Amino acid sequence: MFKTTLDTPVGALLIEGTRDFITSVQYTPHRMLGGHSCAMLDRARRELREYFSGKRKDFDVTVNLSTGTEFQRAVWSQVMQVGYGETTTYTELARRLGRPMAQRAVGRALASNPLMIVIPCHRVLSAKGKLAGYQGGLRTKEWLLKHEQAVLV
Repeated sequence: MFKTTLDTPVGALLIEGTRDFITSVQYTPHRMLGGHSCAMLDRARRELREYFSGKRKDFDVTVNLSTGTEFQRAVWSQVMQVGYGETTTYTELARRLGRPMAQRAVGRALASNPLMIVIPCHRVLSAKGKLAGYQGGLRTKEWLLKHEQAVLV
């Protein structure tokens, strides 16, 4: 397992993975000193830098979604379909999954998102189109949506 960090406009990100895929992108309060990287993590760092500089809208880095429950993986896969600059709601994601009353379960699945920004859970809003819950904090969520020039639902 390899680890590296990346400083971004919204704080440091800890990126973890193998030579074949990334397994985690999480906000971290501390920049790691002396991390061990590999080509896949270097690629993830490059793509994230491009995202933050406004040059990238989609991620091509290979990810591993084998963690989590079947429901969590289904939620994460649905969120990956929400395009750059677009938003959706917890209610809409639950409906797309065939579980229209599972908005809270969708929210819990997003709270367990192992790949922040790559799986763009910042694009998910409350039923009234308001900012709600985000691992990086609501200010970070707001910054990411403004960065993408997202139209709020």
